[in-house]
Amino acid sequence: MPQSASRAIENNGVRLHVQIDGPADAPVLMLSNSLCTDLRMWDDQIPAFTSRFKVVRYDRRGHGKSDVPKGPYAVDDFGRDALAIMDGLGLQKVNWCGLSMGGMVGQWLGANAPERIERLVMSNTHSYYADKKVWDDRMALASDKGMAFAAGPAMGRWFTKEAMKRRPDKVALIQSMFAETSLEGYLGCCTAIRNMDMRPCHPRIKAPTLVIVGLQDPATPPEAGIEVQKGIPGAKLATIDASHLSNIGQPKAYADLVLDFLT
Repeated sequence: MPQSASRAIENNGVRLHVQIDGPADAPVLMLSNSLCTDLRMWDDQIPAFTSRFKVVRYDRRGHGKSDVPKGPYAVDDFGRDALAIMDGLGLQKVNWCGLSMGGMVGQWLGANAPERIERLVMSNTHSYYADKKVWDDRMALASDKGMAFAAGPAMGRWFTKEAMKRRPDKVALIQSMFAETSLEGYLGCCTAIRNMDMRPCHPRIKAPTLVIVGLQDPATPPEAGIEVQKGIPGAKLATIDASHLSNIGQPKAYADLVLDFLT
């Protein structure tokens, strides 16, 4: 029978807000969000995904209804949060789909907890930023002007102009998620992204992997995803005509790509 339930699961004193939807006895698909969004960013995909999977999604530390521990954070923290959720729900193995930061966490899990990952989907993601200044500048902007001010420029990186016109209500929702994100959580996550180097993880990933790149994504350009795909043995590449939040810019096409690979 389908289920829908919320849970709070703790990892070393950090409470994480988790949502479970779909048939209780179905295989599990775990979803992981981008920076400055909460688990609602996946709402468009839930009907399609729950037709085949029990779907587990959650708010990353510093976001949504999860706790905001003092930063800075590291990708290792996010990976261990994900494992704590799996353990708390009694999940030995999951399929993973992560967008942007969620893809970074997927790289960590695929390399450091391979026995927990059945199949791995990573979209609109990066593995290493040679230019640290871009993140320093974004952190300075949010610190000086506030999260609501920083949200405006981000929407121009996250959505095409066409998507903004076609889905104004959804873009407004995402912008509000960004504006309402804790500054402490944002700075902690930005520091983790700035400092990460996931490239050594790639050869250690053994799960069947799909990397999705957005053809109009300025935040994580196609070449960033292609680098991830080329580093992972046997990984497949798919493209989608969207900007950074490709699951919102092209909701059906995104769901179709993920389900085709997972099933």
